[in-house]
Amino acid sequence: MTERGRRTRAAIIDAAATMMYRHGVAGASLDAVLEASGAGKSQLYHYFSDKSDLVAAVIERQLELVLDEQPGLAHVDTWQGLVDWAREAVGLHTRKGGPFACPLGTMAAELKNDEAFRPSLEAAFARWEAPLARGLQAMRDRGELTTAADPDELATMLVAALQGGMLLGRIRGDVAPLRDLLRSGLETVNRLRTAPDVVVPDLMPGVRRRRSHR
Repeated sequence: MTERGRRTRAAIIDAAATMMYRHGVAGASLDAVLEASGAGKSQLYHYFSDKSDLVAAVIERQLELVLDEQPGLAHVDTWQGLVDWAREAVGLHTRKGGPFACPLGTMAAELKNDEAFRPSLEAAFARWEAPLARGLQAMRDRGELTTAADPDELATMLVAALQGGMLLGRIRGDVAPLRDLLRSGLETVNRLRTAPDVVVPDLMPGVRRRRSHR
């Protein structure tokens, strides 16, 4: 593929990613994607066999964007690194317009019953969890986590807390659910540390904790 071809393909994927984020996969027509990207129909079908092929590329692109927004994932092999990653995630959603819907989670919710996309979605979330699992494994190998700690399970729990927090935060228009769920996830990790903190640091002290509805 030429450099020009790579730019054209990337423009199509980026336009499709934006449209699918705003309007859903079903609401993003190929004609609208072509108009937004400035590409022609022949170019679209040169790079993608059909809309399903384009959707698979968008899943990959959304994962890249999600990971780019979390540079702290490169440093989650220490307790402080985990805390910093969680603070980074919460801070992202305090920007104007936040809390934001997760682009990958939004696609997963829409495509969850389509078996054709399950492998791509599972692979994307596995790649998201992988740096957390590696970091937690490194902590366990150094003796900072007890042998009862399962790095893979903990990584899945932390990503699930992040996903659930984004969803509730978006629905309520309040970043507090995201902060509280991630903090609960960190508390679970903390209990498995060989030298746990007495109190897990607050991820955003200025955000009021919601009262329980129970």
